[in-house]
Amino acid sequence: MALRVIRLVPPSGAAAVRALNTAQKKYLVGTYAGVHTSSARSLQYGWLSYILGERTTPRLSQYSKIISVDGNLASGKGALAQKLADQLGMLYMPEADTTYVDKMMGEKEPLPEIFNGMCNLEKFYKDPKAADGNSYRLQLWMYLMRLLQYSDALEHLISTGQGVILERSPYSDVVFLDAMFKEGYIRKACVQHYNEVKGISICEFLPPHLVIYLDVPAEEVQKNLKQSSKPYLQDVPLTYLKSIEEAYKKSFLPQISETSELLTYNTTQAQDVEKILEDIEILKFNKGPWLEQDDVTFHYLRVLVENKQHVASLPHIPRFLPEITVGAHEDDKKYYAYRGLPGKMYARGYNADIGDKNIWFK
Repeated sequence: MALRVIRLVPPSGAAAVRALNTAQKKYLVGTYAGVHTSSARSLQYGWLSYILGERTTPRLSQYSKIISVDGNLASGKGALAQKLADQLGMLYMPEADTTYVDKMMGEKEPLPEIFNGMCNLEKFYKDPKAADGNSYRLQLWMYLMRLLQYSDALEHLISTGQGVILERSPYSDVVFLDAMFKEGYIRKACVQHYNEVKGISICEFLPPHLVIYLDVPAEEVQKNLKQSSKPYLQDVPLTYLKSIEEAYKKSFLPQISETSELLTYNTTQAQDVEKILEDIEILKFNKGPWLEQDDVTFHYLRVLVENKQHVASLPHIPRFLPEITVGAHEDDKKYYAYRGLPGKMYARGYNADIGDKNIWFK
């Protein structure tokens, strides 16, 4: 069978991501109230807006920052991020999941996993060494979801001036890759592919101003997971959790501290939100590429992050990797299966099968 390498987007999403710009989307509605979106609008930002005087720096304030709250599974990231966002008047974005594209496109319900990376989180925890390559497809798909969410965060910051607090980012996503490889869940070729993919895509963005790391011991994390309402999280191996913790401390944190401010708290310290706010208040934010930005560079960044199709295509590389490669005919079958879904054949508002009216007059 003739093969076609699926660039970054695994055989899933090929169809969904192709539709990002085709559909007149209004993403994040309901999930992130008040977030600036890239829905179709009469006046979209571009060169003309810049020429007519649209500038970014005048709207930036003390808390026009990107903050990433990081840590192991079940370490309390979401609760802390939400509290900090409320106190600082920033936008809180929950951690991206495998159906983030559906949220971007305003789907009422998540589409089947065949259109969302052809990967399954529950399957990963139950059978991390599955022979069909699910583990690496999941890792690669989650990197893309985090990349898209991060572009949303940057777009919101640049467009409105309001800061954003996220749970994890595409910068810290690598800790899961390291843990998977150490535990024998993925091959070395997958690690090499991921590093190449990340290397040609993350360089287009600016890192978080601040990373807050919650240092929760792996044993405590496992105890928290056993109390989870999701059965597949109750038996996560301690060795995997320790590998994530080690990847954070030995690799990610030393590296990100070169370009971003870094604050670390243990379980007890993380409960004192007022103290954390005081620590944020006294930070100088005098490192990293954000200091070099001006209205011109913000213009180019805004143009980039508003184009989700382009963001999704950044990591595309022609590499054969069995875990993410499908035949051309199979890929086309998935694409047309997606187009065959209700309301997916044409741009939003032009699909008679879901009741769209006056199509010829739009």
